Amino acid sequence: MNETQVSQLPVYAGNDLGAVWRSSATAFRLWAPTACSAALHRFATGTDAEPEAADLGTLAMQRSEGGTWYLELAGDLAGQYYQYELQFPDGTSTVTADPYAHAAGAGGTRSMVLNQAAAVPDGWQKDERPAIPAHARSVWEVHVADFTADPASGVPQAYRGKFMGFTVDGTTLNGDGVHPTGLNYLKRLGVTHVQLQPIFDFATVDEVSGEDYNWGYDPLNYNLPEGSYATDAFHGEVRVRECRAMIQALHSAGLGVVMDVVYNHTYYSYSWLERTVPGYWNRRWENGSLTNGSGCGCDLASERTMVRKYLVDSCVYWAKEYHIDGFRFDLMALHDVDTMNAIRAALDALPGGEDILMYGEPWQGGSTRMEHGAIPANKQAAGLLDSRIGFFCDNTRDAIKGGVFNAGSAGYINGDMHCGYQVLHSIPAWRGGQADFMPQAPGQVVQYVSAHDNYTLWDKLKCVARRGDYAAPDADLLAQNRMAAGIYLTCQGLPFMQGGEEFARTKHGDHNTYRGPLELNRLDWTRAAQLEELVQYYHGLLEIRKVYPELSGMAGDAEPCILSLPGWLIGFVPERQGESLPGRLVVYYNPECTRQWAALPAGSWRYLCDGTRAAAEPFGPACRNAIELAPVSVTILKLE
Repeated sequence: MNETQVSQLPVYAGNDLGAVWRSSATAFRLWAPTACSAALHRFATGTDAEPEAADLGTLAMQRSEGGTWYLELAGDLAGQYYQYELQFPDGTSTVTADPYAHAAGAGGTRSMVLNQAAAVPDGWQKDERPAIPAHARSVWEVHVADFTADPASGVPQAYRGKFMGFTVDGTTLNGDGVHPTGLNYLKRLGVTHVQLQPIFDFATVDEVSGEDYNWGYDPLNYNLPEGSYATDAFHGEVRVRECRAMIQALHSAGLGVVMDVVYNHTYYSYSWLERTVPGYWNRRWENGSLTNGSGCGCDLASERTMVRKYLVDSCVYWAKEYHIDGFRFDLMALHDVDTMNAIRAALDALPGGEDILMYGEPWQGGSTRMEHGAIPANKQAAGLLDSRIGFFCDNTRDAIKGGVFNAGSAGYINGDMHCGYQVLHSIPAWRGGQADFMPQAPGQVVQYVSAHDNYTLWDKLKCVARRGDYAAPDADLLAQNRMAAGIYLTCQGLPFMQGGEEFARTKHGDHNTYRGPLELNRLDWTRAAQLEELVQYYHGLLEIRKVYPELSGMAGDAEPCILSLPGWLIGFVPERQGESLPGRLVVYYNPECTRQWAALPAGSWRYLCDGTRAAAEPFGPACRNAIELAPVSVTILKLE
């Protein structure tokens, strides 16, 4: 389908696509303008293998406005399953699930009519997003199965690796009553948001056996939860209820929930979307072949009207019906700027929507072909994106600990001190124009050193140091780990970390575990207890960040005052809003393997962080004139 053909298709602006349930009737509406006929096929169950399986027949749908097909059926249809059957003028036909479905049976191939009110946990009506000031925000990323799959987690076996694993509070390591795990651990760590790797329905895990493993970047149904994370994959309302229960539990713990969304591609080239309007949903080269900017060979054409509407509607649906607090966009540069801004505007229009986070990966996995002069939502487009649409800063990541595409490459903390120039620019969130992008505000920059992709931070440090026993603690590398955290948690912007980074999470040198095994991916709660001092260090840094808004750069627009220091030392004084002189904190980075002296600004100073301990309340003796910095460390002091 070329651009001319696309432009001639009717568009539908309504908000009732899919199955809209009422107790007296359900209305089905599907956008399929190129079909010459459409029919609704109903079933009693989501699969033919279930005891109550029955074919409930097929009914013709009527052509309706905006290229849609419509059918309304009387009665309470909640819990019934359905598919669409479409015929096209060229003689081809297709059977498809509903791309707009909000529930499905096991395997996700049959959509389900959902009564939203019957698929909520107790107290859901009172669930609210926690109010978290912008300067205090921090994000901790985790995969649902990884979080509680460890038998030592203390979570009941039926809930391990499931949505419901997040709802069990008070758990400790093997029930020892001392070392927190799961939700209990998160409440004490000090992060404010949990970013969940994809929780919508994805394709490659058997929802019934649960024996497979995948990170979930293989979308099947965008608007309903993954069935393998539910205790019952057969009844579509269960996954909906339990996903909401997970979010409710995190909210009750004061934590926001960020949803990792993969709208840049479909897993199958013949997805439900593509089956409904063949040739429309995916980008193609001029020769008709699918573009592969996602690495999956089926990029979604976000610049097209109905694709953009689909993305906007999907985000709004998750925000409204699941109370999602933020969206992380996979390969965001495969989306166009106008679509991203349209999503931001739609979220802002919701009650409290301006506080919903939006950020993503500002890169592509390969080449794509955008139409109509659309501009990719990459770092270079920072000035065209809404200032509250952020992006992961790989510049900061690689400057601190070395590039991700070369296991042995070092950064500022582990051998290549020349990277200190880039670290200097990281502190004010790269707003000085030193790189090929110009953020509008600190909040546009996601500061981090590890995420699910590539090596864990600990494994990367091991690779650079050529110390292959990945599980073994190492005093030198623990210092590097602490320093890495100390840097990005004192830089302006939004701090982000991979779950387990704070206890030196290892995958034993495997840099790409997207297909498992679970045993390699799951959080090791025994290791968290063994490296509790490192966990407490992260906790202290997170508390400092909450108490001192000037570190984030989001409490005002002032940039830090950089100190003049010898060698590769870096020092700066964050400024506070409305003050012309430096404020109450001073921060030092020492990448050297030896102690170094640094001059102090005037006044009497006490530690918030000495390189091994961090706390929001000052500790230790007062310091004046100069300070001795520990090797490979970040030091933070407060003016008395």
